[in-house]
Amino acid sequence: MVESLLVPPSVLLVAPGAVAGAPETPDAAVAWHYGDPFAEQRAAAQAVAVLDRSHRFVLTITGAERLTWLHTISSQHVAALPDRRTAENLSLDLNGRVEQHFVMTDIDGTLWIDTEAETGPALLSFLQKMVFWAKAEPSGAPDFAVLSLVGPDAASPAITAALGIDALPGIYEATALPGGGFIRAMPWPTPHSYDLIVPRGDLAQWWSRLTAAGAAPAGMWAFEALRVAALRPRLGIDTDDRTIPHEVRWIGGVDAGGAVHLDKGCYRGQETVARVHNLGKPPRHLVLLHLDGSADGRPVPGDAVTAGGRSVGRLGTVVDHFELGPIALALIKRSVPVETQLDAGPCAASIDPDSVPAHDEVQAGRAAIDRLRGR
Repeated sequence: MVESLLVPPSVLLVAPGAVAGAPETPDAAVAWHYGDPFAEQRAAAQAVAVLDRSHRFVLTITGAERLTWLHTISSQHVAALPDRRTAENLSLDLNGRVEQHFVMTDIDGTLWIDTEAETGPALLSFLQKMVFWAKAEPSGAPDFAVLSLVGPDAASPAITAALGIDALPGIYEATALPGGGFIRAMPWPTPHSYDLIVPRGDLAQWWSRLTAAGAAPAGMWAFEALRVAALRPRLGIDTDDRTIPHEVRWIGGVDAGGAVHLDKGCYRGQETVARVHNLGKPPRHLVLLHLDGSADGRPVPGDAVTAGGRSVGRLGTVVDHFELGPIALALIKRSVPVETQLDAGPCAASIDPDSVPAHDEVQAGRAAIDRLRGR
């Protein structure tokens, strides 16, 4: 059964100072922090930190047609993804709403995919059902897990020596690691971010090796704070069952750091993607909110964001940032002016003006219609 492949609580929860994520949250299986959350964030932003993300769901796809087959059922252009390259990708429903977001790396004849633990089994089940006659074999890989290195000092000689490699890969590139697994470079949550996909049985060994080389232990609190500040959404927290890719900044090819290629062939949900891109604008957009830290309590993901008592959006990730204070991601109606005073749960909230995407571009389809009408 696919459900049996759900990841277990991390063996690294026994590391000194580890405080597990709150029960019934997506990060309950790993450390939320190691005793000094803001120092951990600072290390990840300014030095280097190692983060346990072993609760990610990992699967593999083998077979000669793995890339061309996946290309036909997902939103990213991956048919010719080079060896040792990474892409972000989506699975959409028939109405173009986001069902899955995943990161994929093709290396040495195997395509590695990781995604949220809660949605991983459904993604694996979907892929297995869609194979038909293609030479592609999706299967769970519970014996592999994800660690992340974040910070500019990840390129230090001590860290690369601990990794057993000569140099770190470039963004969206991957390098094999000695002993199995690989390291890939990601453009978020900071410009110096690297994921290690390694045998789960070697997690403690990798943790010890990297911390001995100078990487500070950091929990998911640090990762989430930096991710929110970078305006990067997380599936199931910053998205809901109505989310379309345009609302959460997932439009773009591999080189643009997106998950939806606008010039690829047909895939489920493409009609909505094309219609919004060419003719319309997204009904909501993802913005950064600054929360009143003096309020009695904090909102939680899923809370309504209101203006004058009227709901204008949905709250996503809420987190305390070491420099910005309490912040959150939210899906807000596009028509809401940036200066609008908002409320999120018990907190007053304001939109960060630098986080509001521009929607003043003229779409190709709309321009064509205007030309036909003589405008």
